[in-house]
Parts: sequence; structure tokens; C-alpha cells
Amino acid sequence: MRIGIIGYGGRIAGMIKALEREEIDDINLAAITDIRNDEIKEQLKEEGKDPLNVSFYEEAGEMLDNEQLDGVMIGTRCSLHTTMAIKVLNRNIPLFLEKPVATKMEDFYKLSEAAEKTKSQVVVSFPLRTSTICVTAKEIIDSGKIGTVENVQAINNVPYGRVYYHYWYRDEEETQGLFLQKATHDFDYINYLIGIKPVEICAITSKQIFKGNKPAGLKCKNCDEYYTCNESPYVIKHIYNDNPIGEMCCYAVDTGNEDSGSALIRYETGMHACYSQNFFARHKAGARGARLFGYKGTLEFDWYTGEIKVFMHQTPRVDTYKFDSAGSSHFGGDDVLARNFINVMKGEEQSIAPIEAGLLSSLMCIKARQSAMTGEFRKL
Repeated sequence: MRIGIIGYGGRIAGMIKALEREEIDDINLAAITDIRNDEIKEQLKEEGKDPLNVSFYEEAGEMLDNEQLDGVMIGTRCSLHTTMAIKVLNRNIPLFLEKPVATKMEDFYKLSEAAEKTKSQVVVSFPLRTSTICVTAKEIIDSGKIGTVENVQAINNVPYGRVYYHYWYRDEEETQGLFLQKATHDFDYINYLIGIKPVEICAITSKQIFKGNKPAGLKCKNCDEYYTCNESPYVIKHIYNDNPIGEMCCYAVDTGNEDSGSALIRYETGMHACYSQNFFARHKAGARGARLFGYKGTLEFDWYTGEIKVFMHQTPRVDTYKFDSAGSSHFGGDDVLARNFINVMKGEEQSIAPIEAGLLSSLMCIKARQSAMTGEFRKL
């Protein structure tokens, strides 16, 4: 199976490693399209791969026209996901597509149209829904143990949130806000767990921490507060013993992105979910998971603690499930996605993270951002 890559960034390089962990002999990295090909050739050497066995291109269309590919993986920056996906879908090739699948409404419509016409199976990069903890939560919910889910409270307190202010993610024109960057996963797993259709969304965002009047384009190393600022790479590394991410000043006038946000989602049955995300929590304050309430019980889980708890309402009983995903990528979800993509290319499975789920999640995020700007509910 010959695989082509469009955008060989860190995420897709990680997914290639996930494919390799499946130990399938006939997986072959055949071609790469990127604007950093010389750099990538050196990177492949460091990874123990021979770049002479890979064809390199600067244009995705040229690669797709010249190569006989059994699958394509897209890992460009977010604003190009739709454009590159359409090129692949028009050629009916199995596709692994990084999230968010679309960042603007016009891209959402274009990708929806292409998805309706293609014969391609698409595996969207939604590893949370495929992680063992989420799949187990789904099994418990579907068993009827807690009754039908009538309310959801979900949180994502991101302990590595610096990446969205010190690194290229700070470009809000590229990210289109942090609902699309983070909540796209969370909205998807909520939809997956409850299995009903969202119909309306409203949201609010705040930017309280990562703002300021430092000059645009300022790098931390050029700032006179380099040795004292709590967010400088020096202080983060040498005083807080943490890992700095990026080199741009997060208190400059060109620092984009909100630093917290919340959304309310109404579903077709009338039930609703509330979701909140925060980007200045650190260390053990990090959390990602949800409480799902039924009449008979409540299910609670958190990927960071690796636990599911089921609280029964009619008896003083709590069932606890513990999971060990230490060292696994995205709590084990990436390996499941890799295995599924291999079997999709073989024609042996359907996608477990289909394009329809990716489109719905992106639509919810786009509408949430619109709502935060206007203060109005948005229909889905």
C-alpha cells in the first residue's frame, strides 16, 4: 500500500509512526508534498528512513497525478485542510484528514459537496472518540445502565495552552479561534457518545491573560523581561522546570486567540450540553472529560486521570473503571485510527471517524465562534 503525504508536519509524522506500529509489511511511504522538502529529507534520515525511496513534490496536484497511491494523509496547516482534501476526494482515494476539516463556512460548503460526490472513505483525525476510555463509556451508555443521557457537562482545561500564544498557532487568521483547534475533538466525542443530533449552539469567549501592549512580532529573547517574565522560555525552563513552546511574546499586540471559552449546545430531543475550555490551567489543573447524566445514573470520565466512574442514583453504588494509557499517543486513539485507515485502504472496513462527523464538528465550532462574536444562538 503506497501512501502519499500532503503536509509532513509533526502530527502526520506521528501518525506514520502509528501505522508502523501496526507492523504491516506492505505499508510504504511513497510520496510527500511539502514546502520544506530538504528539511524533511534530513528528518527522514534521523528517523531511519531512506529519503531516496520517497518521491518529493511541491504541488499536491502533481503528486496525485503522477503517483499511484492507495491512500493519502493530509497534515497541512488548518486553512489548507479543505482545499487539499477536495483534491484527494475528486480522485476517489482513501483519505486520512487532520482536524478541523474546515475552518470557514465557505470551506464547509465546498467540502460537504465534495464529500457527497466522492467514493473515498475518509478517516478524520478524531482519536478521542477511538480511545479505549471513550469507547468503554459509549458501551456503558448504550447498555442503558444510566438511562438515556439528558444532560452533559464537559471540560477541557489545557495544561499545554502556551502553544496557542507563543507559536504559529497565535495567528488567529490561521486557527480561526480555539473552538476549531480544541473543541472540534470534544464536540465530536459528545456527539459520538449520545448519538443524537445537535440543532443549536451559543458560545462566549474571553481573553483575560494573554494580551498586552508589547510590540508586534516581539520574540521573548529580545525582551528586557526575558529573565523575569513568567511566560519567557528561560523562566519556564529554569525556574518552573517545564517545557517552553515557541518563542513569541504572548503579551504582544499581535497575540491572537481567546484564552477561555464556553458553549451551550441544544440537541434535537431538547436536552443540552455545556462545554468549557481553558488555556491557562497548568500541571495538575489540566483536565479533559465529561459528566453525562441519565435518570438512573451519572457517568464521569477524564482522560488525564484514566478513570471512568458510574454513580448509580437509586443505590449508594459507584463503579470505577481504570485505564492505563501512559505513553500512548492521544490516549491510545491514534493507534486505533491507524489500524482503521489501513483496513479502509484494504477495503476491509468502513471509517470509524467519517467525514460526516468531521463536518458536523467543524460546523459547530464555526457557529460557536460566530455566536461568541454576536451574542446570539446559531442554528446548526
